[in-house]
Parts: sequence; structure tokens; C-alpha cells
Amino acid sequence: MRNIADPSLVPLGGGIPNADLLPIDKLNRMLASESKRFPLQSISYPPAQGHKRLRTLIARRSLNSGCSLAPDDVVITSGCVEAMNLALQAVYRPGDTVAVGSPVYPTFLKSIQWMGLKVLEIPSNGEGLNLEVLNYAIRHNQVSACITITNFNNPLGSLMPDEKKRELVMLLAKHDIPLIEDDVYGDLAYGPSRPASAKAFDEKGLVLYCSSFSKTLAPGYRIGWIAPGRFREKVAQLKALLNVASSSPTQLAVAEFLTNGGYDHHLRKIRRVYARQTGQVREAVGRYFPLGTRVSRPEGGYILWVELPEDLDSFRLYQAGLQEGIGIAPGTIFTLGDQYKNCFRLNAACWSERIELALETLGGIAAAI
Repeated sequence: MRNIADPSLVPLGGGIPNADLLPIDKLNRMLASESKRFPLQSISYPPAQGHKRLRTLIARRSLNSGCSLAPDDVVITSGCVEAMNLALQAVYRPGDTVAVGSPVYPTFLKSIQWMGLKVLEIPSNGEGLNLEVLNYAIRHNQVSACITITNFNNPLGSLMPDEKKRELVMLLAKHDIPLIEDDVYGDLAYGPSRPASAKAFDEKGLVLYCSSFSKTLAPGYRIGWIAPGRFREKVAQLKALLNVASSSPTQLAVAEFLTNGGYDHHLRKIRRVYARQTGQVREAVGRYFPLGTRVSRPEGGYILWVELPEDLDSFRLYQAGLQEGIGIAPGTIFTLGDQYKNCFRLNAACWSERIELALETLGGIAAAI
């Protein structure tokens, strides 16, 4: 994982947004101006739940994903990863089993294992979790929580249809199982509107909805949030205990950007660019990689899942790519099992001659393995 995010490599391995598309200058001006406008707030501990102005804006924007949240339903976190960890800590007991869509975002695997929990991988496809397998797993295992990325999954890029989201929420609610939903890529839909979240179908408060501005505004600001439903009090207590509160200056800056920075215009712009660049990376894989290679076709985000012919080893491709200064994420890091050996994740957030040359080089290596 350290090599995947190495800035000296051609950046094809991590889930990092394209820095050229982020509103760096405007955000930095707002960071400075808000610190001057609210000098005491900017250097003080904020409420553990986060500044109310930011929570109000997030709650208002949740209507776009089909939710109806109040400011007090939201807890500000240090990125989406902390939101997910708080959600897990709020619902688990040591030794519990957590169902998670496979292939799995590696940080989820590490968090689940670090907490002493058991991982139950549920196969996923272009429409998300296989609900038949999940239903069977629930009936034959003591599943205490389920984790999924419903919109533009990392690493598959898949989008779960609304009806399937409803079915997932109803299935888990029937067994009183919490759903921890990561929707960090939801705002990056290529279409005219963002897709609904699974939280939109939550009637029992069992969906702990997590997201952040790391993929759209500023990963280094570490501003995320969680709407934890019936677990709100427990999550707020954990946030105060483990982290006290998230940074005040960056909360103030993001709130100002949402109010006066043209966030929706910014989203429309980067959606168009990511749609175009993802298509360019897909076409390059088709040109340069061996016959039989398949690539996902996402409707949002900038993550691609590549399946090489079955006899090819993506970890060998990863190792050879490092020697050429190119980083990819081999499929084996997305599972605890013996799967995805011929698969890898590509970051399609950037496109340039350097990126195309790197893909041509990788394709040549794959053909020679």
C-alpha cells in the first residue's frame, strides 16, 4: 500500500483525486478569510459533533442523495475513514462477524481485523453486493454488521441500483443488522444527478451513512461526516473520546465553500473531466493490454477494475511496474482469500502522455508475463 501512493511513481494505483481539478486557490483564500472572520473559533476546540453551520449544510445537501437529515443527525469526522471506524466501533463486539462486499477496499479489511472482528466476504458485481449470497450468509452466520460502497464502488466502480439498495436495507433491517455505507464517490456521478444512497431507504435508523469531501475538494483537509441513525449518541461519544473534535479551520473553510464557493458548479466541471478521462484510460487499456483483458465501465468516480486473462498474475505486473516507475494496486490486496490474482485497480483521475506511455508499458509487460 505504501508503494501504491508513492508520489514518485506514475499515479495509477491509489484512490487519490486529480489535484489539478481541486479548487486549491479558492479554498486557501477561504481558509485564511474564515480564520480572520472567526479568530477565536478557528483556534478553539469545536463541538465534538462539529460546527453547526457545516452540519447544517451537509444535512441540506443530503436531500440530493434522497435523505432527510437534520444538522443534529450529522457528526463531523476526520475524513471518511474515521467515519467508517467510528461506525464499526459503535456497533461491534469483539469476535463479531462483519459482512463486506468483495473485492474489499483494503482499509476496511485492516480496520475489521484490527478490531478483532471476523471478515465475511460477499461476492460483488457490476450492481454491488450479491444479495442472494448475503441472505444465505446471514441465515448461516451470526453477522453483526454489513459494510458496502453503494455508489461507484472502490475498486469495482459499480453502482447499486436503487431497487437493490432498498432490498439490501430491508434484508438487513429484517435481521436488525446495521449497514455501514461509504458514499465518498457519490457526488462524482457522470450523469445530471447523483444517485440515491442506501440511507435514503432507511426506516429503522440502522444505516450509518459515511462520506467526506476528500474526493471532491481537499483530501488534506480531512473533513468527513457520518449520519449514524440510532447510533448517533454512541458515535458522538466515541468521537469525543478518541479524537476530541475535527479541525476548526478546515471545517470553517469547507462550510464557506459550500455556501459561496460554487460547489455544484465545481462538481459539474470535475464530473465531465472524470467521465472523459476514465474513458481515455479504458480505451488505452483496450489498445495496449493482451486480448481478453476486461475493464469496468463505471458511471461515476475515477476507479477502474481491470481483469487480465486468467493465466496472468497481477502481482507480478505490479512488481515489474515498480521497476518502471509505475504504481498499480494488485487484486490480491482486496481480499483475505485466494482471489483476484489476475485483477488490478487503476486510478483514472489523470490523463496525459505520461499516463498513456505508462499504460503502454504495463500492457507490454502483461503480454510478456
